Amino acid sequence: MNEAQHSARSRNTCRAAWRPGMRGAVLGGMLAIAGLSAPAFAAESSTADAIAQYREMLADGNPAELVEMRGEALWKTPRGPNNVSLAQCDLGLGPGVVKDAYAQLPRYFPDTGRVLDAESRIVECMVNLQGFKRADVIKQPFSKEGQDPTDLESLTAYVAGQSRGATIRVPQSHKEEKEAYARGQKIFYYRAGPYDFSCASCHGADDKRIRLQDLPNLTKPVAARQAFATWPGYRVSQGALRTMQWRMNDCFRQQRMPVLNYGSQASIDLITFIGVMANGGKMDAPGLKR
Repeated sequence: MNEAQHSARSRNTCRAAWRPGMRGAVLGGMLAIAGLSAPAFAAESSTADAIAQYREMLADGNPAELVEMRGEALWKTPRGPNNVSLAQCDLGLGPGVVKDAYAQLPRYFPDTGRVLDAESRIVECMVNLQGFKRADVIKQPFSKEGQDPTDLESLTAYVAGQSRGATIRVPQSHKEEKEAYARGQKIFYYRAGPYDFSCASCHGADDKRIRLQDLPNLTKPVAARQAFATWPGYRVSQGALRTMQWRMNDCFRQQRMPVLNYGSQASIDLITFIGVMANGGKMDAPGLKR
């Protein structure tokens, strides 16, 4: 496939053609919720502004707060074969320190000899502290639409919430951290699969969107900060909280690439790349998604 064909296919897929009338129906519903008439809105705002207003209205009662509360209870309750809590879990800032830890992950952990993101580190603590079997912990990391959140989703929401307002500082001081970033960058631009897509096909340029959703250009710090800062996030359309591992998995699915294993090195490397690009931003997770 030549460059022109790839570019055209990328635009078509990322914009995802609508059936006639669908855009108007969805916008009409959103405008009705916002209390705006279509003519008035057309003169005053854009589609993106309407979506932003819709999200702002929903954010006052973000259901992710309930998932956070469940995660806090799981964190503090003795569980597993060892009947201990996660109070001594080391997320990179010392045993038991949760505040601001998520904003500094992924990072290198000497006890594992590798770079881990927040979710992978939580798994390590559940296995090594509480005595759970790894296969059982990661067997179903993501809930299905409308289901109750999984333990991993809840714990991740709690840990992320403890970094709300913290500055994103994904470290690059260790050799392994630098290598994780380099691999993540390479994966981001690597084109493969039946559509010859890469992450950059949808997230490597300005002014791209899928349906009514603007796609952030993750090669720019401002956009990367906004994206990284709001994951995990509660996805209204699915009635579920989604984590960054889920986001990576779903992007691979949409590229028609092989399914990412939960906590795989490739997923952690990609999160590292995005996290480093986002350095300097302020965490605001769990966020609210469409």
